[in-house]
Amino acid sequence: MPRKRKLLAQLSALKSNSSLAPFDALENLNTNPDGDSSPKSSKYFATEKKKSSQLEADFFNQPCISLAKSFLGQILVRKLPDGRELWGRIVETEAYLGGEDEASHSKGGKQTQRNAAMFMKPGTLYVYQIYGIHFCMNVSSQGEGAAVLLRSLEPLQGLEVMRELRSASRKGAAKPLKDWQLCSGPSKLCQAFGIDKAFDQRDLTQDAAIWMVPGQELPGEQDVVATTRIGIGNRGEWSQKPLRFYLRGNRFVSVVDKKMEREMAAVEPISCS
Repeated sequence: MPRKRKLLAQLSALKSNSSLAPFDALENLNTNPDGDSSPKSSKYFATEKKKSSQLEADFFNQPCISLAKSFLGQILVRKLPDGRELWGRIVETEAYLGGEDEASHSKGGKQTQRNAAMFMKPGTLYVYQIYGIHFCMNVSSQGEGAAVLLRSLEPLQGLEVMRELRSASRKGAAKPLKDWQLCSGPSKLCQAFGIDKAFDQRDLTQDAAIWMVPGQELPGEQDVVATTRIGIGNRGEWSQKPLRFYLRGNRFVSVVDKKMEREMAAVEPISCS
C-alpha cells in the first residue's frame, strides 16, 4: 500500500493543473497483463538513458523554421509516473514565427500569461488548450515568441498504453484505435502521451518526465514536404506560407498534401541505375 499511495501522490501532482477527466486513465493503467502495478523492470536496473543521449540545449537553439525541420525524425520520450516510457518519432511539425506571424499566439509581440513559454529559452514547452477540451504541445525556438507545434508522431514504444489513454478521452463505445491513429494530430499525440497544461513551461533539456533523443534515421531534404499549416483560418498571406513540414510517405502524418507531393515527384531526377 505505501507504494500505491506514493504513485497516487505522483499522479495527483501530474494532474494538478488539469481539469480533464481523461488523464485519470493514468491511475488505472496496469503495467503487467496480470494486473500487477509494479514496474516491468527492476528499479536496480533502471537507467536514466536520457542523461546520455537526450537532445541538449544547443539543438533547440536554432531559428524556428530550421528547428521545425530538424525535429523530423527525432524521438519524443514520455516517462509515466510508474516508470514506463512512451516513445514516438516526430513526423510532422508546424513553425510559428512570433510577432510578424499573423497565425501565431504571439503575433504583434504580445506576451500574456498563457503564451509566456513562447518567450522563454529554446526547448521550453508551450502547452495550451483548444476548445476548452484538447491540448496542443509546442517547443520554443530562437526568435521572440517563436515556437514549433508538434503535429504528429509515429508511435514506437508503449502503444497499448497510448491506446488506453486515447480511449479514455473518447466518448462512448468505439473501435480500438489503429497504430496510425494514435498520434496523428496535435491533440491526439497529447492524449496518447498524457500531456496536459501541467507540462506548460517545462524544459525539455531538464525535465524528468519528458525529453527528446536523437532519431536513428534522419530525413534528407527530399524526404520533407513543406506545405501550408492546418486550421489557422484566414490569416492573409500567412495562411499560404509553407510552414508545415512532414515526412513524405509516412502514414502517421495527420494530413497529406497530395498536390505538393506530385509537384515534388515531377522535379525529381530520373535514376539511371
